[in-house]
Amino acid sequence: MSIIIDSISFSIGDIKILKKISLEFNAGELLTILGPNGSGKSSLLKVLSGDFIPTNGEVSFNNTPLKNISIEKRAEIRSVMSQSQRVMYDFSAKEIIEMGWIENEISDESSFKNALNIVSKDCEIDHLLNRSINNLSGGEQRRVHFARTLIQLWNKPNDKNSRYIFLDEPTANLDLYHEINLIKILKRKVAEGFGVFLILHDLNLAFKFSSRVAFLKDGKLVCIGSPLEVFDEKLLSDIYGISISVDKKFKRVTYY
Repeated sequence: MSIIIDSISFSIGDIKILKKISLEFNAGELLTILGPNGSGKSSLLKVLSGDFIPTNGEVSFNNTPLKNISIEKRAEIRSVMSQSQRVMYDFSAKEIIEMGWIENEISDESSFKNALNIVSKDCEIDHLLNRSINNLSGGEQRRVHFARTLIQLWNKPNDKNSRYIFLDEPTANLDLYHEINLIKILKRKVAEGFGVFLILHDLNLAFKFSSRVAFLKDGKLVCIGSPLEVFDEKLLSDIYGISISVDKKFKRVTYY
């Protein structure tokens, strides 16, 4: 099972955001998208999730064009954690997570309580459930929204190998401990057969934990491959415009 991105371009007016991007993203892998600010990473995620309609090209989920998949069905096969989530009303953390729970014939209160218990403990927010989302720190809010993203696909009867999780900079505002915990949760989901599409800025996190890595620059796909294949000193230095050294033995990147 896979998502195929075939010659995707996306423009806003005369501004070309994405330029003929093609790649295949497989279930059971963690694909990390990297690149400088403004390279098109978030736009690519929004095209994949169906929030943006590409100017040219097509996205297919498991051999079905995304344009032919209903909004309701999309919610069953993919969940999305965007870069920022503004909450105007004073919802509790539990209510935010509950928004990700999609009712169907197997949904019931006991199923939700079980899922909430497991997800909130995994994300280490079980002590925050009755707190107002707007009274939490930035990092705590991120963990709540991450829990909402996870619970969305919890009770779906579909084969896990047809389900995907899209995350745009989910480690923003997190301390080092919670960064690593979040990545470990995603790795467990990958081991279960989920596909994880992840946007990061931390090269070292991507190097250590990704199945594959894709670099974007100026709306173009520069390269894609395993971290050991694409983490090249000259390539990274050219992409980011600074001197970068790569230690492939210890999977470590250093900036100058």
